[in-house]
Order: sequence, then C-alpha cells, then structure tokens
Amino acid sequence: MIPKKIAQNARLKGLNLVGSGDILHERWGKYIKELNKFDEGIFEYGKVYFILQAEVEDRNRVHHLIFFPSFSKVEELREIFSRYGNLNDGRPKINLDGSEILEYCKNSDCEIGFAHAFTPYFGLYSKYDSYKDCYKDWKQIFFMELGLSADTGMADKIKELHELTFLSCSDSHSPWPHRLGREVTIIETRDISYDEIMNSIKNKKVKLNIKLNPKEGKYHRTRCRDCLTFFSLSDAKSYKFKCPSCGGIIKKGVFDRIEELKDSDFSPGHRPKCLHIIPLSEIISIVIERNVLSEEVQKIWRKLVEKHGNEIKILTNNLEYENEIEKKVFEFIKLFRENKINYVPGGAGEYGKIIPPWKKEKMKIWKNGRVNEIEINEEISFEKGQAFLSDYI
Repeated sequence: MIPKKIAQNARLKGLNLVGSGDILHERWGKYIKELNKFDEGIFEYGKVYFILQAEVEDRNRVHHLIFFPSFSKVEELREIFSRYGNLNDGRPKINLDGSEILEYCKNSDCEIGFAHAFTPYFGLYSKYDSYKDCYKDWKQIFFMELGLSADTGMADKIKELHELTFLSCSDSHSPWPHRLGREVTIIETRDISYDEIMNSIKNKKVKLNIKLNPKEGKYHRTRCRDCLTFFSLSDAKSYKFKCPSCGGIIKKGVFDRIEELKDSDFSPGHRPKCLHIIPLSEIISIVIERNVLSEEVQKIWRKLVEKHGNEIKILTNNLEYENEIEKKVFEFIKLFRENKINYVPGGAGEYGKIIPPWKKEKMKIWKNGRVNEIEINEEISFEKGQAFLSDYI
C-alpha cells in the first residue's frame, strides 16, 4: 500500500480521484509529498489524483472524514490534534468530541463529514439520534459517507439527511482492484482542484453512487456475534441484546437502526441513482468457482480490463461478449444491477454471503422462541406483519 502502487491499480479500476487516507500520519504524508503537486490540495501520479484526506475517531468513538486544502493545513491540524492523541498509531483517536473537531477543522478551512454513518461501533448514528447533536454547529456539515451496510434509499428514510450529499467509498485495505474502489462516487467537476471538488460535493453534483449491496455489509442485520443467529429488533430488545441460544452479544444491525429513526418515505429530487455491484474479480471468481486471487481469475480480469478500458466501465455499461465465460460474467453483472442476487445478509461483523442462483444456502433465524435453520428463499418474516425475509435478502 504505497501511493504509486495504488495509482497504478486505480487506473485499471477506472478511478481518477482517490482519497489519500491517513494524511495526518507523518510518515504517510511524506509518501504523498513525493507525488507531483497538481494543486495545493491535490497530488498526482500517472494521471490519478490524490486529495488530502484523513479519517479520525473522536472521544465518543465516532469516525469523521476530513478533507484538507493544503499540506500547510494538514500540519496545522496535526499540531493541534497531536495534543489530544497519537496521530501515528493506526486510526487516529482524538480526545475531542465531534463539535470540537468540527470547530478546529473550520478554523483551518478544512471540510468535515461523518464516515460509515450507521455502523454499530463507530457510526455517528450508533451514538446519536441526530447528526446535529454530534456537531452542534451542524449547518457546516454538507456530506456524509454511507458505509457498506447502507445505501441511498435506506439513508433517505431519515429526513434530516435529505440536504446532505452522500459519498460512497470504503477503506481499500489493499491496492488490488477487488478491494480498491469497492465503492465509488461519480462527481461532476469542471476541473481537478480541491475547491472545485468540494464545491461539487457541496452543491450536490454527484451523478452516481456505486455500492456493494448493503446486504453484503458486515453490520446490515441484527445478529448474534457468536452463533450468528439473526434476530428481529423486537426479539433482540426483549432479550436485552443477549442471545438466548448461546449467551453471546446481539449487535443491532444498520437496517434496524435506520428503521428506528425513520421519518421519511421518499428521496429528495437531487439524489442520484445508486447502483449495486461488486468487484469484477469477485464476479469472475463466483462464475468459474476459483479463488479471487487465483491465476485463472486474474487472467480473465486483466483480459476484460485491457479490452474495455477499466473495471468501472465494465460494471456500469452494457457490453458485448465474445465467449461463454464473458457471457456468464456479464449476465451476473446484470443480476447485481437488477438486485436479483440472493444473500445470506451480513451482521455482527460478518460480511454477507453472495449465493449464486445455482447454489442453496441455509441461515439461522430466531423465530417462535427457538433457532430455525431456513433456506434463504423461504418466505419467513422477521416481524409479524413485515415483508417476507426474502424481500430483504
């Protein structure tokens, strides 16, 4: 994970702009400075642009995204935040609350929003019922990041979020294209500059959010951390979030947290389409039943990318195929776009599991006072009167 390797793979993925990540870390900042300076807040390598950005954790364990207009502002905030925590130790943990971090950011001309808004450990809505309670001077907030376990339709069930721009992005953890750019935001800009990018986000010029289906996210549904049984929210509450089957802790899922806060049934007019998709190499690995990093998968992936230009183009356009494997890959991409893929949904820190049409899978759900093992296509509801489970997964 070095900037030049990230840039090389970003081009194959189809990314023009990448968040620098961890820019408050002094040694990482030196790596970014080795790139070509394109703008005060933008650095470039191989026609891939890096915007100065960091994610920090506040004293209430809420994660925030910060964008910096220049390295001088990075150093300015580094000096301030270093008084409240160690910035060179993984995810920076700063002993300030959200409103204090916001104030320091605005005084340094930086922009701040909240990251993976609904996740149960570090999402803002796991600690607050409103982002306005976190930030106090909430009118300074104009964007938030959705996180893997929610999409735009889910987030828009909360009316106060209608005025915010939704970003879809995720920690890459690896430079390889099945991790880098798992989620993408398409933004309309006149040029590549810090001010133009921030103005585009502020003025809601997002054209498309590309995301994993939330069912694949690690915290989508309410679930026991130990035995991985799914629970309705009412059952979880009745058991005080202690699993009656194994005694483990039940973690409230993003889906149920949003339902608790729901006060809207529509999305605002400015909200762009949200496209569900997964990385191309993962689709290939499912189709040919090989490991995602296997030579066979990578060979097919590289051939398709070289042929069509980049991965995002393949995932978002209808393309012609030349052989049977390509046909199956493109058919599977279409199923994702149309939300016709089955999942065992994620929850309690476990990613959701994609179930190809030719396979069957069982999942455990707490129903009628006991654990039931069901196939995912069975019509069993979490709550009496709610839609069937199959409607969700």
